[in-house]
Amino acid sequence: MAPESRSATTGDPHSLARLEVHEGGVAVLTLDDPRRANAFTLDMCHQITAVVDRIEADSGVSSLVVTGAGSVFCAGADLSSLGTSREAGLRAIYDGFLRVARCSLPTVAAVNGAAVGAGMNLALAADVRLAARSARFDTRFLSLGIHPGGGHSWMLRRAVGHQTAAAMMLFGEVLDGVQADQRGLAHRCVPDDDLLENAIDLAAGAAQAPRELLIRATETLRTIDTAATHDAAVDRELITQLWSMDQGDFAERLAAMSRKISSKG
Repeated sequence: MAPESRSATTGDPHSLARLEVHEGGVAVLTLDDPRRANAFTLDMCHQITAVVDRIEADSGVSSLVVTGAGSVFCAGADLSSLGTSREAGLRAIYDGFLRVARCSLPTVAAVNGAAVGAGMNLALAADVRLAARSARFDTRFLSLGIHPGGGHSWMLRRAVGHQTAAAMMLFGEVLDGVQADQRGLAHRCVPDDDLLENAIDLAAGAAQAPRELLIRATETLRTIDTAATHDAAVDRELITQLWSMDQGDFAERLAAMSRKISSKG
């Protein structure tokens, strides 16, 4: 059983982006429009943005889990909702998954079923992906006659490398949960019934760190240039490491560790 929530913070039975905050500081955002297979609409994307804004402002939240209601993670974008300006409409759709990508807290995607097109972008936007065995990762853009968007090619290649990205995006290969685990697209594959519990348990580990330190470490991991030299990475991390040593949390934890070691002497 997943930990019980301490609050259901939306309180709106018609919400398309349902939020619960669980013990351990884990916020769970559930796309909740199973009638449309949790496809992105402009309303849903606006609600996702509002939810992420809310959890970032909540000092009791340390991490975010994103999942889908029912048997589908997210079936992509409902392009009929774009409105008269296609560019503005597409960017508004992008805002839904990009707000997750830009969340200052660490994020986990609990992919419980099909993640298609822009829905796969939502999965790729997370720092870590856990896949149910019934998960399906399907880019599908080209088979629909549309070019990938929202940074799909960049996120996919960054996650799995050129060869697997090409197999999926150009040749239409679809990966299930086990295959996603094998290719490195998912951190691990778990039984469907255990997915959310595993995601919440993993995300709860973030609460071990002071929140501001966690935010800075998350930003470092996301933005560190993997093409840079080791020496450049050392210099980059040194700045924030020195900052962390000046914080009260470090002094308190160091003192506690020293007392623990002394008590064993």
